[in-house]
Amino acid sequence: MRVAGIDCGTNSIRLLVADTVSEPGAAAQGGPERLVDVHREMRIVRLGQGVDASGVLAPEALERTFAATEDYAAVIRELGAERVRFVATSATRDARNRDEFAAGIRARLGVAPEVASGAEEASLSFAGAASVLGLAAGQPVLVVDLGGGSTEFVLGDAAGVIAARSVDIGCVRLTERHLRSDPPTPEEIAAAEHDVDRGIDEALAEVPLGRATAVIGVAGSITTITAHALGLPSYQPERIHGAELPLADVADACSSLLSLTHDERAALRYMHPGRVDVIGAGALVWRRILVRLAELTEGRIATAVTSEHDILDGIALSAAAGAGL
Repeated sequence: MRVAGIDCGTNSIRLLVADTVSEPGAAAQGGPERLVDVHREMRIVRLGQGVDASGVLAPEALERTFAATEDYAAVIRELGAERVRFVATSATRDARNRDEFAAGIRARLGVAPEVASGAEEASLSFAGAASVLGLAAGQPVLVVDLGGGSTEFVLGDAAGVIAARSVDIGCVRLTERHLRSDPPTPEEIAAAEHDVDRGIDEALAEVPLGRATAVIGVAGSITTITAHALGLPSYQPERIHGAELPLADVADACSSLLSLTHDERAALRYMHPGRVDVIGAGALVWRRILVRLAELTEGRIATAVTSEHDILDGIALSAAAGAGL
């Protein structure tokens, strides 16, 4: 079966068209176990522009998102996807004019967008990462999905999700709230870190982070930080996916990105232009999460793994299982 998933976040909108492949025993488990990519695409539309302060999706942000959706709809038709699911996340959850957004997407795609709850966003992120990374029974791993508006903490193992929480500490949100200087001042960094710590404490209320035996980071901020840590000459997903790095190396890469100016970040060959202004906040969030996680696990977790597969894959898998149209 050919399926299409669209992930519409605070910073980017992404499309995955894929064919499902059933492994032995998959039918007995209720669906296909993996996807084979046909087309994968990402655009920075910054749907969440200003929504943290205003509570509404800006007209220009809506137009950027609608234009990308029109193009994605044409790709989906051309490639013949049988099922389509469009999932919107943090920025749309927060917006008072989300009905205007929903009507615009439905008119262009022919499918009603679904505004995922934080819990569902976390579950989809875990499903996407787990679809390509082997998990063992009784060995909980923590998947961290660091987005533009929110970050999802999902603890699970081969049997599925154990606990999850979505908190409002995304890279766009924190940039708009705190990181206004170029590069950010120590005072701005301290204020942002205070928000991150508060978010981690919120997650801890529901997710026993100290039980994690490993941590997997997903989404564009983390994959870009990994590219920086690896010193890649360009964005190379085949080297980024599955990379396992010492926490100290990841923290150094985060500190480096946070200290660079806008122009210095823009000159990095693996940096997407739409991430230049928010990657510092993404690096700050990821660094603080890893520091706290090392403390909570008493040093048992000493490395972090990066996955190129995330909520987008989870959305496509859920479409194959019957969600969406």
